[in-house]
Amino acid sequence: MTKMSLGSHPYLLGFDQLERLAERAAKGAEAYPPFNIEHMPPDGFRITLAVAGFAEEDLAITTEDRQLVIRGRQPGGEDNRVFLHRGIAARAFQRNFVLADGVEVTGAGLDNGLLHIDLRRVTPHQVVRTIPISRKEGDRLE
Repeated sequence: MTKMSLGSHPYLLGFDQLERLAERAAKGAEAYPPFNIEHMPPDGFRITLAVAGFAEEDLAITTEDRQLVIRGRQPGGEDNRVFLHRGIAARAFQRNFVLADGVEVTGAGLDNGLLHIDLRRVTPHQVVRTIPISRKEGDRLE
């Protein structure tokens, strides 16, 4: 018996990327740094990451191929300190979120060790589009 994937169903044209997006999202399941996702009515979202100890210049937020990528890297210039206990993470991180079509980042801010990233679902201006039918001239459509 052949396994049928979602992307190979004949009525779901162009959805073969859906499986790849799900796999990409599953790979980013690391627990650091912790985060919240809130719904911001009517059509927004807010991702909040706990980034205590990171300064604004230690953080980078980019969108790459329908992914929101948040990176953090602290400079490591304090090697002469001796810790009796080290419970505050100071390691570099990369956190990825897959964005749906029509979701865009509207802003970001750092406040009391929390990085807030605001997103909004953008509705397309033209929902219904008429496709013109071309006349067949020889073997080509024009």
